[in-house]
Amino acid sequence: MSYSTHVIPFRVPFRAGISLFEQIVYASKKAMVSGQLRPGDAFPSVRTLSKELKINPNTAHKIITHLISDGLLETRPGIGTVVASPPDSSKKERTQLLGHEIEELVVEAKRLGIGREEMLTSISAHWQRLSSADAESPGKPKDGGRKER
Repeated sequence: MSYSTHVIPFRVPFRAGISLFEQIVYASKKAMVSGQLRPGDAFPSVRTLSKELKINPNTAHKIITHLISDGLLETRPGIGTVVASPPDSSKKERTQLLGHEIEELVVEAKRLGIGREEMLTSISAHWQRLSSADAESPGKPKDGGRKER
């Protein structure tokens, strides 16, 4: 099952075995990285997230709090929660942010018997596909973020 509405500007493909919290945080970060959500864009409220994604309001609050503490969202009085401008950081600092995810990917690839070159080829293909999609729609996606990439 996958949720995406006109109110939620990103797609959340719900998968069994992974917490809703993790899935929605990941989908939110992906939308920010891919340009679906840009600095200054409004982010759905706790009430909107819980209603539209059919999740507990406490989970929605936890998601927004987590994204704020990660510096990805900020609250603005009278406006609400918006996507934050990315902080200035070095290339090394930005790369270190993915350290845990990269380690998980390498461990999983090794477990599946996928070699280094095969992984690099696969990563390059995904990078190219996402870069091509960004080049085709430099602003917001024409489908309002409902298309799965």
